[in-house]
Amino acid sequence: MDDRVNHNWEEETIEAKARWFQSLTVEERMEIFCEITELALSANPDLMDKKDAQPIPGRVQVLSRT
Repeated sequence: MDDRVNHNWEEETIEAKARWFQSLTVEERMEIFCEITELALSANPDLMDKKDAQPIPGRVQVLSRT
């Protein structure tokens, strides 16, 4: 991961964030995913009980095996 600090607003665009994320290795991406998951669960431990989530059309595509 790139640990440098940048105070340029151009680095805050969604495209810049996507480029940064794509530059990470699979291991680094999984580490961030696990950290975000732990943060979400620490803020709301009941998230694990919510198994009836419904997709919002146009926002997230949910894939399932048939």
